[in-house]
Amino acid sequence: MRGEGRRDRRGRRQRAGLSAAQQLRSALERTGVTLRTDLDLIGEVWPDRPGLPTAPVYEHRAPQAPLARAAKLAQLREAMARLGASHHLVSTVDDVAWALNLRGADVSYNPVFLAHLLVGPDAATLFVGAGKVPADLRATLAADGVQLAPYAGAAAALATLPADAVLLVDPKRITLGLREQVRVKVVEAINPSTLLKSRKSAAEAEHIRGAMAQDGAAMCEFYAWFEAALGRERITELTIDEQLSAARARRPGFVGLSFPTIAGFNANGAMPHYRATAESHAPIEGDGLLLIDSGGQYLGGTTDITRVWPIGRVSEAQRRDYTLVLKGTMALSRTRFPRGTLAPMLDAIARAPLWEQGLEYGHGTGHGVVISERARRTAVDLEGRADAHMAMEPGMVTSIEPGLYRPGGWGIRIENLVLNVPAASTEFGEFLAFETLTLCPIDTRCIDRSLLRADEIAWLNDYHATVRERLSPLVSGAALVWLEQRSAAL
Repeated sequence: MRGEGRRDRRGRRQRAGLSAAQQLRSALERTGVTLRTDLDLIGEVWPDRPGLPTAPVYEHRAPQAPLARAAKLAQLREAMARLGASHHLVSTVDDVAWALNLRGADVSYNPVFLAHLLVGPDAATLFVGAGKVPADLRATLAADGVQLAPYAGAAAALATLPADAVLLVDPKRITLGLREQVRVKVVEAINPSTLLKSRKSAAEAEHIRGAMAQDGAAMCEFYAWFEAALGRERITELTIDEQLSAARARRPGFVGLSFPTIAGFNANGAMPHYRATAESHAPIEGDGLLLIDSGGQYLGGTTDITRVWPIGRVSEAQRRDYTLVLKGTMALSRTRFPRGTLAPMLDAIARAPLWEQGLEYGHGTGHGVVISERARRTAVDLEGRADAHMAMEPGMVTSIEPGLYRPGGWGIRIENLVLNVPAASTEFGEFLAFETLTLCPIDTRCIDRSLLRADEIAWLNDYHATVRERLSPLVSGAALVWLEQRSAAL
């Protein structure tokens, strides 16, 4: 974790991940090399590293938090009991935030805070920086059986667990240093909260839909301004970030951006993780394609959307690429699949329209989105790096974002967030489908209609009708006019 502050050597080496250390130790042993964990090389070269962040922790309340803290802790204890554990250490910041209905500002673009949580049979201890939890919130936590302790005290607490305790740890989500302090029996399994928080309840899903609508309204306002200002005033990739962020900030429930806005024009859009800087950015002028990947954190959920817009004239090659990527987005969005399907198995569906033309993209098709955090590696990653036992279940939210990149030319990516919902129950089992959550028009001016089938056009028209219906009550004036124009049926 960043910003953990200066500590003794034992505390510093807590940052090495247990699972990674186990793999490294095993590989080194086969070559006769010993892995030493008693050295703090980073501390030797960075003696003046900053201390823990001091931003306050705050409570994530109802109605956006429909399940109470006590109920979540009860769920964790039930899972612990099934695994034969009396205690459970949670060190991943998103799991801690979910379990306790707390939020913070210690990690950029994520409403989380640095902490460890030790859950026992009857009580829990939150190890957090001094002064980060206000007095009234400390009292509220105490009423739910959660006590506070210094952040650096987690290791000592593990070392002094009762002799008959059984500790549940997730080897991918605990550090080597903390694991080395444990003197009791250990059960290794995935954090129960990792799966629990990935499955949205009906109430949570409704709040996410509300966040998507507010975000869509903000984008309507931005894009209406953008198209009116284009060619009349100087607009750069940096301007886009400023104006789009300001539009989001005006919406109810906005907390902050969910990641740095990516605005890439032409060749810059061909770099999937490009970010404009004051020293290096492009003006939006001439002909080509503008890719904008952006998102916001709202009280009700997280948004993440990518759209591509035509600037000036668009070539036939660009239309072809754009349409093939759109076909991939639609193909996966329309897919039905058996409940329990491993997420990476769905990846190829979005790639198929591109593969047919000998084209490919070098990133995953999707990533999970959990509680109010944007998480790149969760149960619902549509790529091979997901845990093999993490299957698609109702209530999970993921992105669908195929792309195509022409280095030095242009980049295209069309991204929506989707929710797993029940689709059918047959003699072969339960089937799920994707409900598209993101609400923003997909530009039709870049489409090569000759590449679309009638059923694909129908899907796009239905999606735009939904976008228009959901967003029209939230916008007015130029934003409403823009929405109606860009969501018109093909």
